[in-house]
Amino acid sequence: MSDLPNPSRDAATADSLPLPDGYRYAGVACGLKASGRADLSLIVSDQPVVAAGVYTTNQVVAAPVVWCRRRTPSDQIRAVVVNSGNANACTGQQGERDARQMAQWAAEQIGAEPETVLVMSTGVIGQHLPMEKVQQGIAAAGGQLQRSPEAFARSADAILTTDKSRKVAAREVVVEGRTYRIAAMAKGAGMISPNMATMLATVLTDAPLRPDVAQQLLRAAADVSFNRVSVDGHTSTNDTLLLLARAGQTPLEGAALETFSAALTELCIELAQQLPADGEGAQHVLQLTVAGAGSDQDAAKIARAVAASPLVKTAVTGGDPNWGRVVSAAGYAGPKIDVAKTCLEIIDTTVFRDGQPVAFDAAALSAAMKAAAVVPMRLVVGSGAGEATFWASDLTTEYVEFNSLYTT
Repeated sequence: MSDLPNPSRDAATADSLPLPDGYRYAGVACGLKASGRADLSLIVSDQPVVAAGVYTTNQVVAAPVVWCRRRTPSDQIRAVVVNSGNANACTGQQGERDARQMAQWAAEQIGAEPETVLVMSTGVIGQHLPMEKVQQGIAAAGGQLQRSPEAFARSADAILTTDKSRKVAAREVVVEGRTYRIAAMAKGAGMISPNMATMLATVLTDAPLRPDVAQQLLRAAADVSFNRVSVDGHTSTNDTLLLLARAGQTPLEGAALETFSAALTELCIELAQQLPADGEGAQHVLQLTVAGAGSDQDAAKIARAVAASPLVKTAVTGGDPNWGRVVSAAGYAGPKIDVAKTCLEIIDTTVFRDGQPVAFDAAALSAAMKAAAVVPMRLVVGSGAGEATFWASDLTTEYVEFNSLYTT
């Protein structure tokens, strides 16, 4: 069984996170959300830092994505400003001007240039930002910047939209006798089928990295974490994952870099798992491992197809061990499978072996599925070496009701 987080609680308490040196945080409410909750986040580095980013592969992209793509990788970044409640997507040239203006206002707060500020937005698509409120929020955040775990938590809370819980993770990694820290925050509960990263996430570290190396590490970590989760099969216009690291020092390399990379990947997996666990209306998480494929890429493609199937998702919701839905989804995913060697286990119970059904206690397995927060499945599709694990939320009536009324 997985140790996925419980979506009914915050992912971590504010005072338990080891934070990297050199960063300050703020999160404030400026009226972008009708609820009055915090909706503007600011992260500032004391000195220019390395920044890398991976972004949505959707052809329809938000203005902040365009802004950040042009500025990463870099070793001159000073800040990240994020608003929630409005995606600034499909807003044309005005949206691009607004993204630049957000960078300008944030830069003024810290005595930097706009090009050194990265921008992210999330919320409803197709509405222009109320820039007077944004300006007030950035000014307020600039006046509240602190280094404390509590400030980090406020910053993490300000990026949330339909999320039920804060999504944060942190690690300490010892490299050649020196301790470095990695801390991260994310948001995302709906419109999630990343093919790059996630809805929004920022990873911060005080480890020294070269810009090109940071970009490579981040993309590799995203491929086995944020690219392996799904709530509803819908890739967002705003998906952005950023990594900020120390610049101007001797960068990590060799074995030290490998140790750091492993910790970064582990952290990204932990953070990514929190997304489907908090999926809109989610009651269960499907943890699907596909093995026996021709390659890891084939396994990931099969896993994504199975996890995205509404029939599979609703079977998980209802505790229905309907192996036919899983096996048939693997068959249409695209990569070659060997049906005669295909097997499926659900919660350690074999329900399909070597291309044929096997006898099992359906009532007992159904009860176990209903009781489990995480429903593990292992699907073997042949004798190849390819393997991948994917996490997805189930599909509930609550999800349909919520999203049918999202803008009304």
